[in-house]
Amino acid sequence: MKENWKQFTLLVIVNAFVGGMIGLERSILPALAENIFHIAAKTAILSFILVFGLVKAFANYFTGALANQLGRRNLLIAGWAIGLPVPFLLIYAPNWNWIIAANILLGINQGLTWSSTVVMKIDLVGEKNRGLAMGLNEFSGYLAIALVAFLTGWLAGNYGIRPVPFYTGIFLVIAGLFTSIFLIRESSPHIQKEVATSRVPLRKNLFRETTWSDPNLGAVTQAGLINNLNDGMAWGLFPLLLASKGFDMGKIGLIMAIYPAVWGIAQLFTGYLADLYSKKNILYAGMLVQALALFLFPLADTLVAFIALSVLLGLGTAMVYPSFLATIADYTHPHDRAKSLGIFRFWRDLGYAIGALLTGVLADRFSIAISIYAVAGLTLFSALLILFRMTRQTGVST
Repeated sequence: MKENWKQFTLLVIVNAFVGGMIGLERSILPALAENIFHIAAKTAILSFILVFGLVKAFANYFTGALANQLGRRNLLIAGWAIGLPVPFLLIYAPNWNWIIAANILLGINQGLTWSSTVVMKIDLVGEKNRGLAMGLNEFSGYLAIALVAFLTGWLAGNYGIRPVPFYTGIFLVIAGLFTSIFLIRESSPHIQKEVATSRVPLRKNLFRETTWSDPNLGAVTQAGLINNLNDGMAWGLFPLLLASKGFDMGKIGLIMAIYPAVWGIAQLFTGYLADLYSKKNILYAGMLVQALALFLFPLADTLVAFIALSVLLGLGTAMVYPSFLATIADYTHPHDRAKSLGIFRFWRDLGYAIGALLTGVLADRFSIAISIYAVAGLTLFSALLILFRMTRQTGVST
């Protein structure tokens, strides 16, 4: 990292632009749906999570599959080019179908750009600093989500829902594209040094092994899917649960902001810890902490209790997020790494779509609380799978 700090820093900045594109509509999408297009916020959030999760999942997969052939930098630039129309579609959309189209492009943009920055950072830092590198990457992206969501919400409150808040998106997409074209260099030559010293064999069936059959890769992949499943549930159902308990929009916004803020900031530290201690133990503990927070969430009644549980959920998520990526890199050959990360991120972000469908059906059929308990149970089961499936391997710091 020390030798490549300039390029690494630029990639951290680029990933902040990437995260900002999600934050662009995170806080004002329900108001846009209800006030402009007269669609219920619940329906709008569900459709957004489904479309975004599905498209981003497939974009992640193809980014990993094509990274070695087409180059990481080229895919990064392509992702920004595809994202160019997004803020303009949001500004000028005459109906909700245009918003869905914007989110299809946003999903492709996110899959190509975020996946590229992940792979490029891992290329640059080598084996010793992978956890720290992923912590910095995810910190910049998720902090940007929170900051841009706050900014667009403030702009919407002062200048209206459209068009002023989405001018932020025009700046982000142009800044990301120009930085990627003129300042970012291809990182794939760096993996040649690792190829010479790597003790990890090439995989015979990378998709099958990353998905499930390899006990280490499979344990990480299932946890990634469950993590984003419960994040999608939190995104869609927590505001409804809080409203049913009598909280106003200001308090709901505060509680909902704390979780991703803690998640983003804490990754600065949890990523570094993944380089020092057992990644298996960190992953197990992180999923266990998430399960505990989710089990307690429907039982809480006070603002203080919900804030404490949001902090707990954010910390649990921060523990696993950088470790997921660093562990996948540990267990794959340098030539397999980009593709394996793409497969992992395919399943992880598919969790958003699965979570939206599963929790929506359970909430409608039974109750919001039952839906949250079901997801908490899945998260606990995921933690146990990590505990009993993952193994220690010579030369790999898990």
